[in-house]
Amino acid sequence: MRRMLAAALGVAIAGAAEAGAQPAPSPHPYVGMWVTDDGRVRHELLPDGRYDEARGTRESAYRGRYEVTGTHIEYWDDTGFTADGDFVDADTLHHGGMVLRRRPAAGSGVR
Repeated sequence: MRRMLAAALGVAIAGAAEAGAQPAPSPHPYVGMWVTDDGRVRHELLPDGRYDEARGTRESAYRGRYEVTGTHIEYWDDTGFTADGDFVDADTLHHGGMVLRRRPAAGSGVR
């Protein structure tokens, strides 16, 4: 009886873990660092669907998850704040009244 109960409990736990699992984010071309022209705001879009935003000297001022659909991005901050934006071309993001530009990856040779 204990074995049956333990097996049933194991199946229930495994099913709950699968039900709560987040699907892998869909790939998109916007992963990387996005920065305002004055360098004050910096968004790093990570490939796992998370972002890290720095403001001025405050690193990791905001963190959360994001989803990209086409050229539109939705943000959900870990504190519950939401925001969105639009990629107007491959290197320009309009977000919250700001214009952010793609910063080439270090060592990419692009300046």
